[in-house]
Amino acid sequence: MTSQPEQILENNLVAQLVKLGYKKVEIKDETDLLANLKVQLEIHNKVTLTDSSFQQILNYINKGNIYERAQILRDRVPYTDEHGETKTIELINQIHWCQNQFQVTQQVSMEGKYKNRYDVTILINGLPLAQIELKRRGLELKEAFNQINRYERHSFTAGFGLFQFVQLFVISNGVNTKYFANAPIKARSFKQTFYWTDVNNNLITQLPDFTDLFLEPCHLSKMITKYIVLNESYRMLMVLRPYQFYATEAIVERVKTTTKFGYIWHTTGSGKTLTSFKTAQILTNLPEVYKVVFVVDRKDLDYQTTKEFNSFSKGSIDGTNNTNTLVNQLADQTKLIVTTIQKLNTAISKTNYLNRITHLKDQRIVFIFDECHRSQFGKTHDDIKNFFTASQMFGFTGTPIFEENAGSNEFGKRTTAMLFEKCLHKYVITNAIKDENVLKFSIEYISTFKRKDQILDIEVEAIDEAEVMEAPQRLNNIVDYIIANHGRKTHNKSFTGMFCVSSVETLIKYYQLFHQKRQEGLHNLKVATIFSYAANEDDAEAKGLFIDDEFSEENPTELLIAAEPKTAYNSKHTREYLDDFISHYNKDFNTNYSTKDSISFYNYYNDIAKRVKNKDIDILLVVNMFLTGFDSKTLNTLYVDKNLKYHGLIQAFSRTNRILDEVKSQGNIVSFRNLKRATDDAIQLFSNLDAKEIIIMEPYEDYIKLFNLAYAELLEIAPTVDSVNGFVTEEQELEFVTAFRELMRLKNKLITFTEFSFDNLQMEEQTFEDYKSKYLDLYDKTKSDGKKELVSILDDIDFELELIHRDEVNVSYIMRLLTQLKDETSEQELEKQKQKIIDIIAGESQLRSKRELIEKFINNHLPQIEDNDLVEEKFDEYLKEERKAAIEELSNEENLNQIVLEQVIGNYLFTNKTPLRDEIIATMQQRPSLKERASTTERITNKIIHFVETFISGFAG
Repeated sequence: MTSQPEQILENNLVAQLVKLGYKKVEIKDETDLLANLKVQLEIHNKVTLTDSSFQQILNYINKGNIYERAQILRDRVPYTDEHGETKTIELINQIHWCQNQFQVTQQVSMEGKYKNRYDVTILINGLPLAQIELKRRGLELKEAFNQINRYERHSFTAGFGLFQFVQLFVISNGVNTKYFANAPIKARSFKQTFYWTDVNNNLITQLPDFTDLFLEPCHLSKMITKYIVLNESYRMLMVLRPYQFYATEAIVERVKTTTKFGYIWHTTGSGKTLTSFKTAQILTNLPEVYKVVFVVDRKDLDYQTTKEFNSFSKGSIDGTNNTNTLVNQLADQTKLIVTTIQKLNTAISKTNYLNRITHLKDQRIVFIFDECHRSQFGKTHDDIKNFFTASQMFGFTGTPIFEENAGSNEFGKRTTAMLFEKCLHKYVITNAIKDENVLKFSIEYISTFKRKDQILDIEVEAIDEAEVMEAPQRLNNIVDYIIANHGRKTHNKSFTGMFCVSSVETLIKYYQLFHQKRQEGLHNLKVATIFSYAANEDDAEAKGLFIDDEFSEENPTELLIAAEPKTAYNSKHTREYLDDFISHYNKDFNTNYSTKDSISFYNYYNDIAKRVKNKDIDILLVVNMFLTGFDSKTLNTLYVDKNLKYHGLIQAFSRTNRILDEVKSQGNIVSFRNLKRATDDAIQLFSNLDAKEIIIMEPYEDYIKLFNLAYAELLEIAPTVDSVNGFVTEEQELEFVTAFRELMRLKNKLITFTEFSFDNLQMEEQTFEDYKSKYLDLYDKTKSDGKKELVSILDDIDFELELIHRDEVNVSYIMRLLTQLKDETSEQELEKQKQKIIDIIAGESQLRSKRELIEKFINNHLPQIEDNDLVEEKFDEYLKEERKAAIEELSNEENLNQIVLEQVIGNYLFTNKTPLRDEIIATMQQRPSLKERASTTERITNKIIHFVETFISGFAG
């Protein structure tokens, strides 16, 4: 059976849940929901509530947003009984999570802006804590996700807002099933929906199998009470993914039942911080554990990890700024500590500190080591182990150290297993890519020189002669390549890049080339850099050593790397170079950093990290720093002129493959060195060579074939562009939207390849643009149809408009076309060019709102302008007049105070946050009734957004 009706799917699910132990209850609307809640709270708390007491409870819990209600759910609720005594009730038992009341109902109706009926609702103690939305087999899972978002906008907040207490959503079409935590609608992303798996990472996608495991009453209650994290910084809920759940459970069980060590192998980018936080949180609540110490391996991660931990629980971590603070925390009642390996080593090796913590030697302290593939291979590990004799150690790593990639030091070759004993849970890069938790890599090898015998460097295994690899012409060619292709790789700088090079000396040369070319006006890329330098650089270099950022590829514990002796080129101290480069940074960003002291340098590091994430920096130029332990979803490209291997290669590549949105379809690796064999070796070590095609994207030619096949399918649905106009059913429109969206997705991947051209495709670029206009017409139709009571089957389709956005087609571009239009003397050509401009506007999602405005200017104003140079100036004057008229019209239409309205619009532009309901009400000359307030404020809000999109967004003035 290829298609199963949604109602059958729903009925089967309810029947299965009843078999699992849920009690089926008939609830039609909020009245039934409230009556059932009262009964369930009485049963759970073993009390009898008067109507007055229950009303107090309802009033107490009916406040706040999703995050605040999640806090209320986990607290006790006060009320005054009929005798005047203050009492409290529990909404959910968090300690004994199986000891709650479990019910299931279906087709609950709630009426807010519109009336909605929800598929299947799971009630715990009478509160709706899990909501399941189903689509019939064959439909996209994303439609169920979008349906939940629609319910959020239309009815979840209705009445007493009990559906704001939902903690988890489940979406399924029978074949595929995923779950996700409740969050503000703007923070939700389909990329943050997860499949459940078994402990070995085998996907469980079929709804009946998922139900048996995940929705089993005790397991669901455990997920809600133990494995949802309330993120304080973002004020949102986060739920652990299955591999995070299994890893945490494994460590907790090992601490409860043994004193043995262990490590977690979870690939880079899989969310180890969240896993380690939840693990630490649970461990601190165990009576047998005295303290939990989370250890990072270098100072720059101390700030980052402390900040991330505190985002999960504000104030839970007091970051240790110096060793004395750490010793105080070890000695006092602090249960959870974040520190660095260096400070911990100092604390157990200096006499003045030792005297204050000697009494801890026999205490049960659990150490959790982050990125343990880099921090635990020297003497310090043994010193910690020998001092804290009753301790337990657990490591987290994305790239363990095995025999093959183990470096040697005075302790010999040491592997992760030697130090931490057993791997408690494994989730490798192939698992993460299959689960869509990280992206594939697209690797391009760029030839940078030829030898006399015409052999390309890409075909030669070990070309590393300094005179060739450091040749000025080669470095210059690479810089020119990056300048020419960075826009393509980053979707017109929608993302950022990183460039890792072989040494600080080479970095200096590269930076100077970028800076010089920017000064000459050859590019406008903002290139920043950071690297470490030796305090006594001359001494280091006299010994043939050069300071690098963190660790060598041969030995993760070494900080000094063999390098060329000092030359005339680098007679200047590298610290002086760095200060020069920081001065350029200060000029770009109006900052005041330097290397004068460690605090200023540390602040510079943190500022760079923030600006890379915010896309203020286009390319970050590094040696090793930032190639591990740094997460930025907005970084999608890594340029490589450095010999990487094993864990160093996987770690560096993995900076680019964090999931963000539909546009970021892969992590781009552009290698100027022959890393083919090194890449194969790394994949072999950390997954297996057979998984290569899972990790690395298919070649360019394969995507060409896929695009042409998708185009053929589109032509079957709509043989011509005008065919779309003839569609008579929504099913036909849906088929077209789905087919064209697949073309957009494939084009999004193709355009990042250097060789991409529409000439390689069977579809002409203009044809693509024409179909795109029809696609956008259907999108506009769904927006207008949304005002109707009837639900359209297109309502929950994700049009993925971000795939259409093109920065080069903006208002400035249109202004240039208008100027060229003035030069046309032929009436026929004039009309042709005019239509071209209108078509371009119609084909760009960010310009469509301005179509009528620009078209009116072309027809009524452009013919009157005599001087081409005045076109933009005259358009600015015209825009101001139209803007003024539009805001006056909006004020009159809705009877608003224009001055207050302009203030609200100004605040919206400044904060980029949709105006709050109270702000909209403040603009009204006459306030609407309570019944009309929601619909009126929404209508005015939509008009304000449309005004900004039409008259302000995208315009310079």
